[in-house]
Amino acid sequence: QVQLVESGGGLVQAGGSLRLSCAASGRTFRFSTYSMGWLRQAPGKEREFVAAIDWSGGDTYYADSVKGRFTISRDNAENTMYLQMNSLKAEDTAVYCCAIVDRWPYGASSWGQGTQVTVSS
Repeated sequence: QVQLVESGGGLVQAGGSLRLSCAASGRTFRFSTYSMGWLRQAPGKEREFVAAIDWSGGDTYYADSVKGRFTISRDNAENTMYLQMNSLKAEDTAVYCCAIVDRWPYGASSWGQGTQVTVSS
């Protein structure tokens, strides 16, 4: 069983920045062998997969909506993944969830409870 715990969300003004973290744990879960990603869910909107990173950190994927503003990274020694979000817009408001990617780049098999990001305009 794997646990994915997100943190770092909050309220920020448009144009601001936030850094989300995802801590992964599990007795048999080898974080360093999995591609990971971030998806978001906003009220009234479809779930959107915004970014993914392969097991080594050498390959990344970004949705067009966040390309150039968000950066995904990971620290395999710490079993942690990050999402640096810059130039935030009101439309980035959503619950952001950490996900395990089993079909590159945006097929997620499981995800955490999420952290709320609210961008005020």
